[in-house]
Amino acid sequence: MSETPPASGENALSAVWLPYTQMQTAPEPLVAARTQDTRIILEDGRSLVDGIASWWTACHGYNHPHIRARVAAQLDTMPHVMLGGLVHAPVRELSARLAALLPGDLDHSFFTDSGSVAVEVAMKMAIQYWLNRGVTGRTKLLSFRGGYHGDTLATMSICDPEEGMHSLFSGVFPEQVIADLPLDDARYEALDALLTARRGEIAAIITEPLVQGAGGMVFHTPDVLSRLRQLADKHDVLLILDEIFTGFGRTGTLFACEQAGIVPDMVTLSKALTGGTMALAATVARRHVFEAFLSDSPLSALMHGPTFMANALACSAACASLDLFEREPRLAQVAALSEQLCELLEPCRSLPHVRDVRVLGAIGVVELDAIEDMARLKAALVACGVWIRPFRNIVYLTPAFTISPDDLKILTDAVFRVVQDKAFRKPAREARPRGMT
Repeated sequence: MSETPPASGENALSAVWLPYTQMQTAPEPLVAARTQDTRIILEDGRSLVDGIASWWTACHGYNHPHIRARVAAQLDTMPHVMLGGLVHAPVRELSARLAALLPGDLDHSFFTDSGSVAVEVAMKMAIQYWLNRGVTGRTKLLSFRGGYHGDTLATMSICDPEEGMHSLFSGVFPEQVIADLPLDDARYEALDALLTARRGEIAAIITEPLVQGAGGMVFHTPDVLSRLRQLADKHDVLLILDEIFTGFGRTGTLFACEQAGIVPDMVTLSKALTGGTMALAATVARRHVFEAFLSDSPLSALMHGPTFMANALACSAACASLDLFEREPRLAQVAALSEQLCELLEPCRSLPHVRDVRVLGAIGVVELDAIEDMARLKAALVACGVWIRPFRNIVYLTPAFTISPDDLKILTDAVFRVVQDKAFRKPAREARPRGMT
C-alpha cells in the first residue's frame, strides 16, 4: 500500500486533534520529551519552567519518586480490574482517606476518570436524590455567571451561558437556572427570591468555591460560600462545590470550603487528586445523599459505571499524593508561594494596560484590558523560557507547590517582560469573546 502524502500545510502531528485549538490556523505544537521537578524539557533540548503545573494538576512537581514508586509497585501486581462486583485495596484506602480529610460526613466517594464526568455524576445524583425520595419536578441545577464546570454536554449547561467556548450549543442542552453569585446583600436577596420562586424546580446549587477558574480566575470571599449554605438550607436544596481546581491546597487550605467552615452536600475532585500523574476524579457525597440511594429496589441505585473507574494505578497514585500532603509541608509551601507571588507580581500593576493583579494561595493573576495577539504572546513567553498559557484577557500562574524561589522569579519576570509589550494591547471594547484559549 502506498503512503498517502500529507495535505498541504500539514505537520508531523496532524493526526492529533488538540484541545481549545483551531487546527487550521494553529502553529505546530511544541514537543515535550520529558519532565523533571517543575520543568518541561522539549524534544529540541529547551527547558521551560512550568508556570501552570499542567492545568493545575502537578502540585508536587513532576516525577516525584514516591508517586512513581507506588504506581510501579501497583503495576507489578494489578494495574486495573473492573469495579463492577469487585473491589481492591487502593480504592478502599483512597475512599477511607478522602472521608477522613474532607469536612463533616462527606464519606462516600464515587470515582470517575475526569472532572467533567465527576460533575455530571453530581448532577445526576442531585436529581435522582429527589426522585428516590418521591419528589418530582426538581430537575434543574442553579449555577452562576462566570462559572465553568466542564465541556461535556450536561456540564456545558451549567457553565456561564455567555461563555465563548459553549455559545454554539445554545438550545441544545437542557436549560438550567443561572444567577449572580451573592457577592453583596442585594444579590443575596435576589438569589433568595429566585430560589423562592423556583423552589419546586431546583435540585441543587453548584459553584466553584473561592475562585471561578476558567471563567477568568475571579476570586470571591468565603462569606459567599456561607451565604450559599444558608440559602441551600433555607430552601431545602443540595449544595455542590466543584473543587476540581481548588481542592488539594491550591487556595491555601486543603479544600477551599474549609475557609468558610461549611460542609457541602457533595464535592467534586480531580486534577491534583493524583498529583498530576493519572486520570482520576471523584464525586463525594454526604451520608444523607448516599442513604437516599439505599432501598430494596434496583431502580433506586445509581446506574453509572465508567469502565476504568477507580482503576488501581490511579488510586495508588492518589494515595501516594495524599502521603506527600501528610509528610511534606505542602500548605506551608503554598503560604510562602502566595507571599512571593504577591511581591513578585506587584510591579505589573504599574503597567498602563493592566486592569488588576490578584493572588489567592498558589494562584497569581495579571488581568489585562485585553490581549491583541494571543499566539504571539504565548510564543514570547516560551522565548523567555517559561510555559504559561494565558486565556481571555489574563496571564496567570498556578505553579507546583514545590517550585523554587529562583524558578518562580523566572516566571514572574517573564510575565512582566511580556505583558508590558504594547503589541499585545487592545481596547477593552474590542475584547474577544470569552473562553479558554
